[in-house]
Amino acid sequence: MAGADISLALYSETVYAGLVVLSYPELRPIAYSLVRSSTIFPYVPGYLAFREIPAILRAFEQMPVKPHLVMFDGNGILHARRMGIASHFGILTGTVTMGCAKKKLAGQYAEPGVAKGEYTPVTDKGEVIGYAVRTKDNVKPVFISPGHQMSLEDSLTLAFKCTGKHRLPEPTRYAHEYVNRFRMGELAEGYHEIANWTLF
Repeated sequence: MAGADISLALYSETVYAGLVVLSYPELRPIAYSLVRSSTIFPYVPGYLAFREIPAILRAFEQMPVKPHLVMFDGNGILHARRMGIASHFGILTGTVTMGCAKKKLAGQYAEPGVAKGEYTPVTDKGEVIGYAVRTKDNVKPVFISPGHQMSLEDSLTLAFKCTGKHRLPEPTRYAHEYVNRFRMGELAEGYHEIANWTLF
C-alpha cells in the first residue's frame, strides 16, 4: 500500500508530490516516488484535487510496480460533491483509494470519545460519508472516508490497522514526512527503493 501527499504554498505554482510504498501489515517504507511540478489551477476550496492530482499522477506513473491501495492526506467521499482527491485519483487510475484528512470538509458529526479507537460517523444529507476517528488519546480526530472501490466499513478497518503511536496513520504520516524532506532538498526527485527491501 502507499500513502500520498502534496506540499505547496497556498498560492504558489510549485508542487512537491510523493507516494511512499509501505509493506503490509508491517507498515515499513520500502520505496518512494517524488515529483516536483507546477500548477496553473487557482486555489479554490473544494477543488484542490485539480491543483494537486497532475503531480501525484506523475509520481504514480513513474513507479514500476503500482501499490494495491493508496491512502491520501485528503478526502474520499467525505466531500460536498462526494469527490475528494482520493476519489478523483481512484477513478482516474482505477486504483483502490481512501482518504485520511486532518480537517472535516463536509458533513456533521458528534465528537468521538477521547480515547484512541473511538469514532463517530460523519453524515451529510442523511448519508454516512465517513468517520471522525480518534487515533491517539486526547488528540483531534482525523476524518476517514473511502475513495474508490472501497466500502465505508473497510476504510475504517484499514485506518485502524494502519494507526501506530501517531495521530496520522502510517501511510500518510510517511508520505507527509518524505514530501517535506523532498521540498527541503533532503531527498531527490524520482523513484527510489529503500535498501534491504523489495516490492515482492
